[in-house]
Amino acid sequence: MDMQTVVLGTSGTTPQDVIAVARHGARVELSTEAVEALAAARAVVEALAAKPEPVYGVSTGFGALATRHIDHELRTQLQRNIVRSHAAGMGPRVEREVVRALMFLRLKTVASGHTGVRPEVARTMADVLNAGITPVVHEYGSLGCSGDLAPLSHCALALMGEGDAEGPDGTVRPAGELLAAAGIEPVVLREKEGLALLNGTDGMLGMLIMALADLDTLYKSADVTAALSLEALLGTEKVLEPELHAIRPHPGQAASAANMLAVLKGSGLTGHFQAGEAPRVQDAYSIRCAPQVAGAGRDTMAHALLVAERELAAAVDNPVVLGNGEVRSNGNFHGAPVAYVLDFLAIAAADLGSIAERRTDRLLDKNRSHGLPPFLADDAGVDSGLMIAQYTQAALVSEMKRLAVPASADSIPSSAMQEDHVSMGWSAARKLRTAVGNLARIIAVELYAATRGIELREGLTPAPASRAAIDALRAAGVEGPGPDRFLAPDLAAADAFVREGRLVAAVEPVTGPLA
Repeated sequence: MDMQTVVLGTSGTTPQDVIAVARHGARVELSTEAVEALAAARAVVEALAAKPEPVYGVSTGFGALATRHIDHELRTQLQRNIVRSHAAGMGPRVEREVVRALMFLRLKTVASGHTGVRPEVARTMADVLNAGITPVVHEYGSLGCSGDLAPLSHCALALMGEGDAEGPDGTVRPAGELLAAAGIEPVVLREKEGLALLNGTDGMLGMLIMALADLDTLYKSADVTAALSLEALLGTEKVLEPELHAIRPHPGQAASAANMLAVLKGSGLTGHFQAGEAPRVQDAYSIRCAPQVAGAGRDTMAHALLVAERELAAAVDNPVVLGNGEVRSNGNFHGAPVAYVLDFLAIAAADLGSIAERRTDRLLDKNRSHGLPPFLADDAGVDSGLMIAQYTQAALVSEMKRLAVPASADSIPSSAMQEDHVSMGWSAARKLRTAVGNLARIIAVELYAATRGIELREGLTPAPASRAAIDALRAAGVEGPGPDRFLAPDLAAADAFVREGRLVAAVEPVTGPLA
């Protein structure tokens, strides 16, 4: 199979292209249109550089040092110095996919023709991506304003043949050695180019796009596990009927209810009552309101995707070269639009995790589970069943709540008060990545408990889609009811089953595509 190629023009890119490059190693090429736009904008910058009047980013210092006019003979040094000095990140390495997204999105803006970068610099950026060279970028260093400065600087440093990078074999080596091995000539930056490589929301945007892709799978998975829990608890599916959701027309809510109803079609457990148990008028909120909570999260995702698509169409730099040949300073690098939705998603994910944990706890409590054994144990007292699996899930939910505290509500002034209000969007993105990972684990624990609960309902037949989910989970090595055993491997396997989309893939042949 041929490797996918993504061609960058002047008008931005798509979420699918970001995922292809960041996660799947797609090749990157520049369109003829982009190369022509790069050359035209560069001609504007070079004309300004030749004039005696100072122009910010072209012939001046940066940030609070913008008042100094820089002589011609020092400008190459100026661009090199800004990259070296701004490559000041600390902490653990950032994941390879995040760095690839960061580099690709910076190249996206460069290719717009609004930055004044030479075509050969843009081609080198594409060459580094295509060679599988990934600069070492650190966790801390971005305030989400003036762009993701330190992370982007570490990437620019590698283009210059300096700093460290990971090669295609996964080994970290000096970037200059990796460039030489790939036959790539390091760039020597000229007027404005160092600044143009650093000034963007690319890191936070890349993490937003990947989080949205992951959350799409997890929200569908949560609809499935909510349906499985409803079955295991002998709940009623009548609250999922379309006419109820039509009178409160939130699209996400309707989609979640439809997903759950599709999973439950043909179930012999729903609406069933244990002998001697009074008919339930209605189920608990964690069951009955599942579509409302998951649906609100889905609508939050739709808004976040709209923001991401707008940002993907943007040219984020300061200063920018306009179509009329003017070079103008601006504030478009401020990360607030992206930071807000990153925080919104963390809030929604925390609430989805919270309601899933409440369903799990209900499955394990003999006083609320409508006839299931305590903790779904084989021999309660001798066996502890899933007691501590729920503890783990509760710990994850607790951390999700802490991660839901907005980063974008904070600001720490920098650059001698020139940059006196920042977005903290990079921090919002980093904590969202952790939240997404935790949400997958929380859903996995509910899946583990709900499938066991269904299997313990002897004599009752689950829905065909539920049966397909259980069979696929068991085929993946996650065992069903029985005496206590070492749970961590089962939970890890369930996590992978959810995270990789295999739960959704297991039910869709029965339900049709989930919304």
